[in-house]
Amino acid sequence: MYRFGLRTVVALVVAATAMTVMPGPASGADPVPPTFGSDWDDPVTAAPPVERPPGRSCTTRIVDTEFRDFTPFTGTFTPPAACRGPWRKVVLTLRGAVAGRQYDRLGYLSVGGVTIFKHSTPQPSPDGIAWTVDKDVTGYAPLLSTPQPVEMLIGNVVDDTYTGVLDVTVDLTFHPGRAPAGGPDRVIGLADQRQEGTGLTGDLTVPRNSERLVAEVYATGSGGGCEEYWYLTTPPGTDYSCPADSGPYREVQIRVDGVLAGVAAPFPHVYTGGWSNPFLWYTVPAPRAFDIRPIRYDLTPFAGLLTDGRAHRVQVSVLGVPAGRPGWDVPTAILAWQDPHRARVTGALTTVAEGPPAASSVADGRTVPTTGRHSLTTSGYVDTSHGRVTTTVTRTVTNDSVHTWTEGESADALEATWTDTDGVTTRTGRGHPTTVRTERRYGMDGTTTLAPDSRLTTEITLTDAAVTTGAPGGPVRFTDTYTGVASYLTTVPRPERQGRASTRERYTLTTPHSHYDRTVATEQGRAVRP
Repeated sequence: MYRFGLRTVVALVVAATAMTVMPGPASGADPVPPTFGSDWDDPVTAAPPVERPPGRSCTTRIVDTEFRDFTPFTGTFTPPAACRGPWRKVVLTLRGAVAGRQYDRLGYLSVGGVTIFKHSTPQPSPDGIAWTVDKDVTGYAPLLSTPQPVEMLIGNVVDDTYTGVLDVTVDLTFHPGRAPAGGPDRVIGLADQRQEGTGLTGDLTVPRNSERLVAEVYATGSGGGCEEYWYLTTPPGTDYSCPADSGPYREVQIRVDGVLAGVAAPFPHVYTGGWSNPFLWYTVPAPRAFDIRPIRYDLTPFAGLLTDGRAHRVQVSVLGVPAGRPGWDVPTAILAWQDPHRARVTGALTTVAEGPPAASSVADGRTVPTTGRHSLTTSGYVDTSHGRVTTTVTRTVTNDSVHTWTEGESADALEATWTDTDGVTTRTGRGHPTTVRTERRYGMDGTTTLAPDSRLTTEITLTDAAVTTGAPGGPVRFTDTYTGVASYLTTVPRPERQGRASTRERYTLTTPHSHYDRTVATEQGRAVRP
């Protein structure tokens, strides 16, 4: 998945190594070499570990396979008899190993036809690496309470050049106990899913007593083409190698029966061959690279329409993608909360107010400034056993970026910020309304240059940050910041590239009762003191 402009070096990079990194121990015991050798530390991140309750637990292996091609693994999951629900927590653990030469690969795991995990892989050292990813999947407990089919695919190519076989296991660990408050009662996949343009369409039938609905969309632009680097595309008329009809503005939209029900900014994922420089990501990956989180849309204003027992059409699409261009994947599921004291919940959608979408991307020579903004407000009510509940959802997305490059793309730079802010206001009867507000901010500031001596250098800072207020328990704030600089010679065989990299990631998480702050740093793939 290499390609960051730089058409003069694309062929060289594609023929190059494939490498990367993520959760796993970093030894730091060996001295730091002056350049990369044939091995480096296993992947590591600064993100907090998944907390596990004390006491008894049961672990069930649901995947044990090698990915060599594009054949999915299929199996069957059965809930552990020794740890029947309810569960205090359910943790998914992926363990992988790969050696030799390989691209970064993107994959999914589905249970009962519902995607519950999406993952991109590290790229290996010649000697081999191993990595581990944990994910809290307690929210999918309703899906895991009965036997389900399992499908996993990390599409791979193994031949004389790309030798890395992906050896992968996935376990689910169940911790019995009282289920956490606030979890959904059902997890529902879309029926009769079909690809349509830049997204998918499927049919949704929800329980007739559903009083709250949330959609999860695992949206990724991928595949090594221009949509993997959508944030760098330029409007027609420039000499940049990735044109797009309207430039780099992208927006993930969801519709219910043709009515716009949600807007969101896609996260600017950077996989481990990103920005033409895999040396950046060998031991510290970009934020979210190995645990791709879904976009969540609160569809509760539509609940009164959807509880009629009929199938309704749900469409997910990506705004701004040129017609016919592939690359986006948007698997979608619906989480439903049910009224235990009503067989049927009725209601109505009362408001759909869309702010006029505004996106501008106009080239000035080899400089493209882009601005974009879109807002949506939906409101509706449901009559439940505890009174009429009115829900109003507001969401606003923005994009501000400046992309510059030189002739031949020997220098290519982007400075960009995306915001995605939503507020969910709930009122029961004539009670006081409450609002939960989440403000998300994604940042990317990077430059890649190719010097006359054929040394390619990339410097980049990536930010993933959010703050949530108004939720029970108090405000929660996190910031995940990655910075790195890496370089290598592009015109020599792999062992002679003289790759160098200095990377650093800091993750902070603050809640009313705790504060987490960790920094990891590397030089030439070896852990060093931050």
